[in-house]
Amino acid sequence: MENIYTVIITAITTLGGVNAWRYFEKRASHKEDDERFIRNDCQSRITKLELLLEQASEEKDEMRAQILKLVEEVSALRVEIKYLEQKSKNSL
Repeated sequence: MENIYTVIITAITTLGGVNAWRYFEKRASHKEDDERFIRNDCQSRITKLELLLEQASEEKDEMRAQILKLVEEVSALRVEIKYLEQKSKNSL
């Protein structure tokens, strides 16, 4: 009778050990998959952010050029207004 208990306990222990091993293998596999997903997600986000940063830099340069052009035009208009004001004062 004691041998039967020993065999049953050994079988339960062995099956439990196999199930525990499978559980930890699956857990490690899922953890590795999660880490791979996070790494790929971060890489794609970094790539997108780099593109956005580059686009923002190009837009900033274009806006700076437009501002310089507008400042130049405003200066020219101020000179023209002064000229016209002096011309109108002299004709009166």
